Amino acid sequence: MLLMNKKLKLFVIALCYVPLAFAQTGQTEGQNANETNESAFTFTEAQLGEDDDMSQNVTIVSSNNNIYASEVGYLFSPARFRYRAFNQKYNDVFINGVAANDLESGQFRFSLVGGLNQQTKNQEFSLPFESNNFSMSGMAGSNNYNFRPSQMPAGHRITLSGANRNYTLRGMYTFNSGLNNKGWAYSANITYRWADRGYVEGTFYNSLSYFLGVEKVLGDNHALSLVTWGNPTERASQGASTDEMYWLANDRYYNPYWGYQNGKRRNSRVVNDFAPTALMTWDWDIDHETRLTTTLLGKYSMYQSTKLNYNNSDNPQPDYWKLMPSSYYNVFDENDVYNRTEQDLANWTTAYSYLTGRKADRQIDFDRLIYSNRQVSAQGGDAMYFIQAKHNDVLTFAMSSSLSTKLNTNTSFNIGMQFGSNNARHYQTMEDMLGASIYHNINTYAIGNYADTDDWVQYDLNKRNAAIKEGDVFGYDYYIKVNKATAWSSISTKTGNWFLMAAAKVNGTGMQRDGKMRNGMAADNSYGKGGTAKFLDGGAKAGATWNVGRGHLLTFGAGYEWKAPTAATAFAAPEINNDFVTNLKNERILSTELTYSYQTSWVKLNLNGYYSLIDNASEWQNFYYDDINSFSYVSLTDQQKAYYGVELGARIKLTSALDVLLVGTMSEGKNMKNANVRYMNSTSGVYVEDVCYNKNHHENGTPLTVGSVGLSYHSGGWYIDVNANWYDRIYLSSAPCFYYEKSLTNRQAAIGDVMDNEGNYLPGILDQAKGHGGLMVDGSIGRSIRMKKGQLSINLSITNLLNNQSITTWGYEQGRSDYSSSGKERVYKFSKNPKVYYAFGTNGLLNLAYKF
Repeated sequence: MLLMNKKLKLFVIALCYVPLAFAQTGQTEGQNANETNESAFTFTEAQLGEDDDMSQNVTIVSSNNNIYASEVGYLFSPARFRYRAFNQKYNDVFINGVAANDLESGQFRFSLVGGLNQQTKNQEFSLPFESNNFSMSGMAGSNNYNFRPSQMPAGHRITLSGANRNYTLRGMYTFNSGLNNKGWAYSANITYRWADRGYVEGTFYNSLSYFLGVEKVLGDNHALSLVTWGNPTERASQGASTDEMYWLANDRYYNPYWGYQNGKRRNSRVVNDFAPTALMTWDWDIDHETRLTTTLLGKYSMYQSTKLNYNNSDNPQPDYWKLMPSSYYNVFDENDVYNRTEQDLANWTTAYSYLTGRKADRQIDFDRLIYSNRQVSAQGGDAMYFIQAKHNDVLTFAMSSSLSTKLNTNTSFNIGMQFGSNNARHYQTMEDMLGASIYHNINTYAIGNYADTDDWVQYDLNKRNAAIKEGDVFGYDYYIKVNKATAWSSISTKTGNWFLMAAAKVNGTGMQRDGKMRNGMAADNSYGKGGTAKFLDGGAKAGATWNVGRGHLLTFGAGYEWKAPTAATAFAAPEINNDFVTNLKNERILSTELTYSYQTSWVKLNLNGYYSLIDNASEWQNFYYDDINSFSYVSLTDQQKAYYGVELGARIKLTSALDVLLVGTMSEGKNMKNANVRYMNSTSGVYVEDVCYNKNHHENGTPLTVGSVGLSYHSGGWYIDVNANWYDRIYLSSAPCFYYEKSLTNRQAAIGDVMDNEGNYLPGILDQAKGHGGLMVDGSIGRSIRMKKGQLSINLSITNLLNNQSITTWGYEQGRSDYSSSGKERVYKFSKNPKVYYAFGTNGLLNLAYKF
């Protein structure tokens, strides 16, 4: 089996690097792609944060018929806006009709197509109750990228860009031949993005994207295309910090992940990401009304993210809470007579002076860590500090086949099937021992509960006390295997003043863990293959549009689905054992929508109302839980989530050249009841069951209220756009352990600020932390110039013209208690110090593009 997996990997990589020959430019231009300002696509790499520690937050949805949906993807991207606050796993992404969402997480990683701006312009959009010929549209809509070389606009395109975002320079060359007289079409793209320092200090960016494609028309009714692309990227990350640390650094973009080594900057969190992909598509026009499309996809993605860790020593993070001035003096409670003494104030002043003095004292001191390691190594001890890397290497195969036909002039029918297989290896390696010579593969967190000779502290009983060197695997090593099959169908018809659509699908999903280490916490349930969880799910939806006349339309849609839980949430403690989450069920999803549209020669308007309810939702997290002095693997099940709101989109033509754009939403996404929680203590392997009081907690990392007023002037080759955007009701990711019934009881015993005398929870105790909203003004100016040969486009786009640095884009509660494990109240208040990210201040992109 191992040999077979190696052969499959080699086959996919070889296919992705297959050399393609390129012929001369053809004479027939392919179908025009959607002409969209190129700056609109820079947010996928510049502002959305491809950092694995930050959730994939933006759902890119659009529609030719809906002003709101067509604008929000880019317009609100600086605030990491999500369409209807949905998790990105509810947005289905396809490439040439084959499903491209990751089978383990359910999400589509936009870094897969990073840098391919010209190729990703050519796509189809389908809102939740719009019909399409590639799927039953998802709850957050569906996108289908068209990567056929014959469908890309013929010609050459050279693009040069300068920015002060995540990257500072970008160069791009694109060539599309169009379909020539011999039935061949070729396409190629190469893009390089670079920054020695990004917008945030301590970050860098280095990315090369490529795309190669060939297509051949065979006879009168067949076409075969083969494309391959990839985006090898190395980038340094930005870490979130507390408002206290941002204040001390006098910098909202302070980054705790970097420091100095031998006088040079070094970032401890570096991501290497590469997913070479190959795609083969066969289009068969059976007759003038019927087409069969079959697509095969192969991908081998390699993701690595490093992290500074420590062993039997103090946390080396420069913004560690014990270094903060507020850990010495209670700045939140004037009535605290115990932690506001003169000595406490003197300690506060000392910490303040230290952290506001030299910049180097606010960053990681790699030289000190290396020196400490060398001293310990000289005495035969394990590394105290080291850089580790988590890996996720995924071999993916996917296949789709769909038949589209017109039953008559007004009726279209589609039927199709999808199959996907993921084999994902999750493991951890030792990247840099920082001057140390040895480290042992044992659970140092568990030593204290167990003797260092006990089996329970072994990460791998098959290789006891293994000595780890740089490059070795340690801690955990396992595979998650997922197979999924889907059959779907849809029909749409126009009859009189009505347009009707209906769609349905059925899915079968299987998932399994295969452990490669025999963990001492689960000696009989960690090594080898576990059981296979199988789910049968599906659903149906229908929509109706009534043309009232005189430009008025009314649309109603409703659907109900059963959706299998993702593998990312299905395993209780995958780094330790093969256990599945208990009480794991299909999600039950009800979706409804009502839309009023009005269109004349001078106005386009949409007013949408929607309501969606998800039952049996499950989530999974892994974090350090202070009450048990251990990392905790947390499963939240039996959750109910509601999403509802009103959306407005309007474009009003004031003159032939000047438009006004109005876009906004008042939405809600929240938990409707408390969750069941089951967590494992990673130092004892014991499960604990509790209730998490997270009812009324909101979806995090997206503004739930947004509004925009924009002016757009397009005339004589000039285009000028200015938008004033308002963001509000931005919630942070809540830490479940804050709201465990047991944690609240312990806090009441230690501090006494949780319940009143009757045992009722005090106001605000169960409230979720909230970020800051505010106003952001964005603008762009550009000119298109026709030349003797070709066309030159110049565009300058500036985000956050007023330099508002107080808008929170994402953040999270720290998940540690305001009391110690001994039950004593801490001076430092974790509940008052969430870690947050702020929207970039004024930033821009200058783009020059020459097409010929």
